[in-house]
Amino acid sequence: MAIHVQDPEADRLLREFAKRRKVGLTTAIKIAVREADEAAGRQADEVRRSVEPLVAEVRAAMRKNKVSAGDVRRFADEGWDGL
Repeated sequence: MAIHVQDPEADRLLREFAKRRKVGLTTAIKIAVREADEAAGRQADEVRRSVEPLVAEVRAAMRKNKVSAGDVRRFADEGWDGL
């Protein structure tokens, strides 16, 4: 399967990337996509870790106040009805 890069900037960036890595264009695409996926995964993990304490705090407050997930859903639904 052939890939035809029609955008001049994308073509230039790909060729520069391949040259820096000393690989062919196909390998450069594979490397770039893998690295982008890994970076996105790391960012998602960071976000998840940063909100975990807040989620735990909300869950604890819900248990303390005997609020169920259904209560939260009804509250949210009522809020949306007002929009």
